[in-house]
Amino acid sequence: MERVTRWSEADLMSADRLVVCEDIVDHTNVGAIIRCAAGLGWDGVLLAPRAADPLYRRAIKTSMGTVFALPWARLSDWCQGLGHLKEHGFTIAAMALSDDSVSLDEFAAQLRSRPRKVALLMGTEGAGLSSHWVNQADVVVRIPMHHGVDSLNVAAAAAVACYALGPVH
Repeated sequence: MERVTRWSEADLMSADRLVVCEDIVDHTNVGAIIRCAAGLGWDGVLLAPRAADPLYRRAIKTSMGTVFALPWARLSDWCQGLGHLKEHGFTIAAMALSDDSVSLDEFAAQLRSRPRKVALLMGTEGAGLSSHWVNQADVVVRIPMHHGVDSLNVAAAAAVACYALGPVH
């Protein structure tokens, strides 16, 4: 049975802040990311075709019902999705570990000095964001880590990034 969608990809193109999830298959993580985006003032979430279903019971519970309030949609063409976002004026920020990445604080300062639309790309739980998406991003952003830890859980990283890059707090 096909689920009825409430929002389309086109509905989200007028947003200022979007979280874009590449193949995040854990329902708990998808629900938590939607909850973080909603709670921290983001406008919506775009999901890759293989990402977990936000209307799955576990995702709904983890999101505390925000899957029914915050607009979300699946990207119809995941391969060309970044081009579509760029056509609508989004700066594409890939959350990834990379030698040429900027710190989250540095990118947040850039946004404060020159506000613009942002699409925040988050990768899968295990492998992270694919090189296909990292290579097409306008900027690669990292969360500075300590004590030998290289990364956070994807939902925790989304929360940190949504807070730092969200509406002025």
